[in-house]
Amino acid sequence: MTSDARDWAAALAGDGRAFARVFRRDRDRVRRHALALTGAVADAEDVVAVTFFEAWRHRDRVRFVDDSLEPWLVATATNVARNLRRSSRRYTELLARLPEPVAEPEPGAGLGGALPAIARLPLAERQVAALCLVAGYSEREAAIALGIPPGTVKSRLSRARRRLQEQLRSEGFREETGHA
Repeated sequence: MTSDARDWAAALAGDGRAFARVFRRDRDRVRRHALALTGAVADAEDVVAVTFFEAWRHRDRVRFVDDSLEPWLVATATNVARNLRRSSRRYTELLARLPEPVAEPEPGAGLGGALPAIARLPLAERQVAALCLVAGYSEREAAIALGIPPGTVKSRLSRARRRLQEQLRSEGFREETGHA
């Protein structure tokens, strides 16, 4: 049976399979330790990955106990888990200090009963109404999106509004409350 120390020396000499043997031999113990420290599988996996990365990064300074790298890996995993908790705590505290986001109304909010009426408009007017009334685009932006002159958008939007008012009035829609 090969030891971590022998495989580590081979890995330092360029044998990638030797590093893989060290990883396979020690990863489960490091993962169990990390899981006990973090309580979350995803965090434990991160700790394992960072621990082995740190082992390779400090490859000239790792310490072996009876030809085993496991004690060094477990100690490193403890430090990595501590750093992960500290980073998570800082992130949570930062989020708590941020002001609450101001809810902006969705484009087209308040159109409620008008949406089915928009769907019944002729295609050219429906396209303009969808862009300007529902999505909140300006007439100029709608003209660019549709590839038509701004004046055409303006006239189609005017016709669409007129048809919508007629449709909604005939359906008993009340303007002041937005309900039938």
